[in-house]
Amino acid sequence: MKDRRTVDELTIEELEEILRLRKRQARLERLRKQGKLLDEAKPPLVPRAGGRFGAVEGGGPRERRRVDWGRLGNRLLGWVEVAAVIALVVILVQLALTLRQLNEESASAMAAPTPTPTPVIGVLLPGGHTPPDASGNTQPEEIPPHLRPLVEAITPLPVPTPGPEQARRIIIPAIGVDAPVVEGDDWEALKKGAGHHIGSANPGERGNCVISAHDDVYGEIFRDLPKLKIGDEIIVETATQRYRYVVQQTRIIAPTEVSVMAPTRSPVLTLISCYPYGVDSHRIVVIASLEP
Repeated sequence: MKDRRTVDELTIEELEEILRLRKRQARLERLRKQGKLLDEAKPPLVPRAGGRFGAVEGGGPRERRRVDWGRLGNRLLGWVEVAAVIALVVILVQLALTLRQLNEESASAMAAPTPTPTPVIGVLLPGGHTPPDASGNTQPEEIPPHLRPLVEAITPLPVPTPGPEQARRIIIPAIGVDAPVVEGDDWEALKKGAGHHIGSANPGERGNCVISAHDDVYGEIFRDLPKLKIGDEIIVETATQRYRYVVQQTRIIAPTEVSVMAPTRSPVLTLISCYPYGVDSHRIVVIASLEP
């Protein structure tokens, strides 16, 4: 129902409200003519996918919520970096534990005593033979019947594969010895030179390095062995090294005293030959220690 009162019948507040409404209507009309105001009967258009525009259903204008792929990617990258750091820490811890275990095993190995090579010791000392006859002929020493089964159990000995650590030459300046050294000290081996007892320590190693040679046949290499004195020098050469030993003692023993070939804890050189010259009923043994 329209208000039919005249202007004089309206209050000042009502006149001010009418003036405000007319100014607003005029402003809206001006904006409508300028194209800055949408028709109130139509819902406003908002951008849609594909660059098109459409009305928002269900009331006033609302922008559709979009997925922030950039923020999601940054968050995913952060989690990947955290996982990589954790994996790296786990690997470092495992490496530290492995290194610690290796160090403990190495320390235990170094603390354990180094096994000494055990030479194959027979029942008679090597180098024995019958006295040479007028023509210089001789025969290997006969083994007592009751000891033959023991000798057969360890004969023949396998010759080790040649290596740079094996003795190649022996030099004894005090008695003029300079002879080759072969592996083995049986009858055939000692025809070629001095023989290194198979199974005994190599030159320079911790243990007993046993070398034998004849005194009155096959070159008479150790003929003057009884002339050696305490402090005399003995040189044993390998393919790569030269080892110096110094005489500590000389002994005359029975052929059955094989204990002189037993392993030792320190580097020792033991030289063996028959004694006396031309009789060969005993053995002369020279024991020397390794010098730095």
